[in-house]
Amino acid sequence: MTETNPTSSAATRERSAGAQQQPQRESLLANLLLNIVIPTLILTKLSGGDWLGTKWAIVVALAFPLAYGARDLMRSGKVNFFSALGVISIVLTGGISLLELDAKYIAIKEAAIPGLLGIATVASLYTPWPLVRTLLYNERILDTSRVAAALADNGNEAAFEKTLQQASWMIAGSFFVSSTLNYILAKVLLQSPPGTEAFNAELGKMTALSFPVIALPATVILMLALFFLFRRIGKLTGLKLEDIVAQQ
Repeated sequence: MTETNPTSSAATRERSAGAQQQPQRESLLANLLLNIVIPTLILTKLSGGDWLGTKWAIVVALAFPLAYGARDLMRSGKVNFFSALGVISIVLTGGISLLELDAKYIAIKEAAIPGLLGIATVASLYTPWPLVRTLLYNERILDTSRVAAALADNGNEAAFEKTLQQASWMIAGSFFVSSTLNYILAKVLLQSPPGTEAFNAELGKMTALSFPVIALPATVILMLALFFLFRRIGKLTGLKLEDIVAQQ
């Protein structure tokens, strides 16, 4: 008769529980399809009177990213500030378009949201909860407990706080760049009166161009900020990159 090791069984159950609690990774393909590709196709191809019409095309097109954002909120089990902001942005775009308000309000909205995030990032430096800890210095990206212990051992905690401040300004810069590009893109593309098929096509084109024109430059700046943070942590702690990055 085989004897069961209680310790081994407990460890197995713990690993199984940990695997079940592991958050599902976001699908890049689903993200691009639901937030960019499908809405763009609907707005540019189905806004005519023979298809959905201008108003229903906007409703159906924005329903995809709205549902994606709502699903993300429900799946995480908690309100993610950035996901919630994305949902609000979609609702505002839909509301402005359906009410046939001047396109300048969409341009203002497009610039205001990342602009406010940039201001919030800077303002958070003067609070106990800087946003850089949410965006870059968190347990999903870094082994923060190990980093904190190494910083304390080397007496570099104050120097690291200065590093976080510098990274915060880089993050804020990415938001300000995004704000500027958002406004320029909306002003250049949205030329037709709202409520027309041409306006929907322009809105679809703006959605399609938002990734290469806006998201990519902002992402590059964020990656540079992350690289800067990794490099500074390595110098201040003496740890190697593989010791800093959180184990998945």
